[in-house]
Amino acid sequence: METTSLSSAVDGEFTPRTTHLNTSTCGLLPRRTVAAVRALAEAIASGVTDGSGDSEVVEAARGGFARLAGVDATRVAVGSSVSVHVGLIASSLPPGAEVVAPEGEFSSVVSPFAVRGDLRMRYVPLDRLADAVGPDTALVAFSSVQSSNGRVADRKAVCAAAAAHGARTLLDATQSAGWLPLDAGEYDYTVTGGFKFLLCPRGASFLTITEEAQRTLPPVFAGMSASDDPWGSTYGPVEQLSRTARRYDEPPAFLSYHGAERSLALLGEVGVDVIHSHATGLAARMRAGLAGLGHEAVPEESAIVAVPGLGDREPELARAGVVVSNRAGSLRAAFHLYNTEADVDRALDVLSG
Repeated sequence: METTSLSSAVDGEFTPRTTHLNTSTCGLLPRRTVAAVRALAEAIASGVTDGSGDSEVVEAARGGFARLAGVDATRVAVGSSVSVHVGLIASSLPPGAEVVAPEGEFSSVVSPFAVRGDLRMRYVPLDRLADAVGPDTALVAFSSVQSSNGRVADRKAVCAAAAAHGARTLLDATQSAGWLPLDAGEYDYTVTGGFKFLLCPRGASFLTITEEAQRTLPPVFAGMSASDDPWGSTYGPVEQLSRTARRYDEPPAFLSYHGAERSLALLGEVGVDVIHSHATGLAARMRAGLAGLGHEAVPEESAIVAVPGLGDREPELARAGVVVSNRAGSLRAAFHLYNTEADVDRALDVLSG
């Protein structure tokens, strides 16, 4: 795919009124995305559409995510949130199955398993995750990049350990897809909330499933959207579910997906490799500047910068128009394609007092 330059892609697409270093909480919507959502909302409001959205646009969004994730669109299911996707996977495990996850993992990744009450949950430090996988492990559930501190998991080691013991893998790419290259085919399942680094409206979320894993994952949320012929499946039980991952689809939130299609197209035009270089470069500049001020950030090659013990400076930064977050006591800043060196320097200037 031919990519466009970062500057030309960003120009005119983003109009922040703050120094937004908080994509880990919520990404900025491109102008094209806002326009698509507005156009559909106006069409519905005026009654000029015969439904609440366009299924072809949803398919385009599915394809856009599939290209970013390195898999065929037949392996991608669309939905509304990570916790719903994980809940579907949790429903497939037999009682007593062991699930291994990092300590402090994001709640949506582990809670659907924990609330069942009949699974064996085991939490270990992130850097010991691969070593913790054993012959009794049914599933390893983890984020590629930790929400609280930006630490990047050793994904290859975890996959190798899981393969050696016959365990499945569930990767949450919510804090990485869009800036960190993703090959979703390396994992049995991936889940990705779209409203952070994918720059989508909230309500768009993506699940990928290998063909082998699809054989044992029950389509418990099946409705008309789970058929390849939705309008022929409106009454009574769906007679023929899709033979692709579409059989795990939730009914799409059309406003979100009309926007998601445009956001994913923008990311595809720029290219994840370009965004990765840009975002991690800004994060490295931030870490170096923090060290110069006497603040040691979590050492990591990540687009997310976390400084333990500095979370209480978040309100001060907010008053100065610099948007970051306080997570687990750490000051967290996250960088994306719309950020600049000036954004980094502005945050450092405020922190310098």
